[in-house]
Amino acid sequence: MSEKASDVIFVGNKPPMSYVLAIITAFSSGAQKEITLKARGQAITTAVDVAEITRSRFIKDLKVTKIAIGTAEMPPREGENRSRMVSTIEITLSK
Repeated sequence: MSEKASDVIFVGNKPPMSYVLAIITAFSSGAQKEITLKARGQAITTAVDVAEITRSRFIKDLKVTKIAIGTAEMPPREGENRSRMVSTIEITLSK
């Protein structure tokens, strides 16, 4: 029996409430015990907001079980000649 990998929600530039809704939906389906929010760069602040809003306002027994931070190398943008480093975060929420 392999343990099902936790659901992953990639946080981008949608408003935080749309991610909060995705978390609530995933947990209310009953199958999910753990959800990981992944974000990088400017979206990190949104990911932290989403985790806190969900915990404080909607699912009171939600726990932040793991936070992993790191750096990802992104390919150069159009007109740039060097790749750039972008911060990443993974926040794991469990019931």
